[in-house]
Amino acid sequence: MGCAGSSQAKGDGSVKKIRKPKPWKNPQPITKTDLVRMRDEFWDTAPHYGGRKEIWDALRAAAEADLTLAQAIVDSAGIIVQSADLTICYDERGAKYELPKYVLSEPTNLV
Repeated sequence: MGCAGSSQAKGDGSVKKIRKPKPWKNPQPITKTDLVRMRDEFWDTAPHYGGRKEIWDALRAAAEADLTLAQAIVDSAGIIVQSADLTICYDERGAKYELPKYVLSEPTNLV
């Protein structure tokens, strides 16, 4: 007997495993400080573009965690992962959440 709110109760019964994003390159070489600033700006403004704050908070925690913990966070928050790298997700009400690659991993040209 499973919990009705568990991720296994979703329509097709499958859970998309999350993975690290593919390597990417920023248009300009970027420092770690600049990357942290960009991430902070994104997370501070993201809830103002729609969706629920608790889902944004869960996505931030997942983005900053290792893959195993990130999977557990996403599953427990009821987040529906469309793109395995977490760039596109939905909540159970159908709201869309788009995450830029810079909040999920570091660019190849970090200085």
